[in-house]
Parts: sequence; structure tokens; C-alpha cells
Amino acid sequence: MKQRFIWVLAATLICGTTAFITACKKATVQEANVQETTVQEETTAQAVKSEELIRTSQSWDGVELPDYLQGRPELVAVKYEFPAGQKLGWHHHPVMNYGILVQGELTIIGQDGKEKTVHEGEAIVEMVNTIHHGENRGTKPVILYMFYLSQDGLPLAVQHPEIPLD
Repeated sequence: MKQRFIWVLAATLICGTTAFITACKKATVQEANVQETTVQEETTAQAVKSEELIRTSQSWDGVELPDYLQGRPELVAVKYEFPAGQKLGWHHHPVMNYGILVQGELTIIGQDGKEKTVHEGEAIVEMVNTIHHGENRGTKPVILYMFYLSQDGLPLAVQHPEIPLD
């Protein structure tokens, strides 16, 4: 009887240990799969995304951009904030420039009356050497980032105060 008890106890220990080890291995494999999936999801979530917003050789009014200036370039980045209802005076840009409107809507009006409304998230290529002005006709401030391809000593814009705003 005693010997039979020892055999049953030994068989139970062996089977129990085997079951425990098998369960641990399965749990470890499942945990590794979860960790691998989590790492893949984190890697995917952190992936760099690239989206070309604009590629053109024309300003927004369809006019071909001028050739690059000769000499050393000076690149300038400017953040503009236009309150709601604000009108920017008549001006022209002697250098090429483009930008991204990150908030609001901005309407650009050429001296010939041609208009372009730029919406949040859109890119804009400004007119070069053509007189125009901008208006925030919306209800929230406009935030606009502009990038100028200039040279040392050149103004980014030339104002025309002699032309009245309507």
C-alpha cells in the first residue's frame, strides 16, 4: 500500500510538474507574442509620414515664377498671425515665397480683382512682383507660415500705401 502511494504521489508530481512547465512555456510564448505585437504597433505608430503639399512653378494666379536670383541665397521663414476681420495693405514681393496656412482662412486679392481663398492645411505660392493684399474674412485668427527665397538686403515685401483698401 505504501509503495502504491509513493508511485501515485510520484506520478502526480511528474504530471503536475510537466503540466506546470507546459503552461509556463505557453504563457511565455503568448507574452512574447503580445510584446512583439506591442513593439510593432509602437513602431508603426511612430513611423515618419511624408506628404507633398505642393509642387509647382507657378504662383496661385497661374503666373510662371521667375528664375532664381544670382548670388548667395538667404532663406527666411516668417510666422504671420492675422486677427479675424483684418486686412493687410497692398504690397508686392520681390522674391519668391510660399507657405502653409495652419489655421483659419485667408483670401488673397490681386490688383486685377482675382481672388484666392486659402484654407486651413493648404499650401500657397505667392505672387512675385505683382501687387496684391490679404484679408481674413473668417471668424478666427489666421496663422500662416511663409518661406522666402531671398538675398541679403532684399525686402520680403514692398508696401503700397498709395493704393487705398476698399
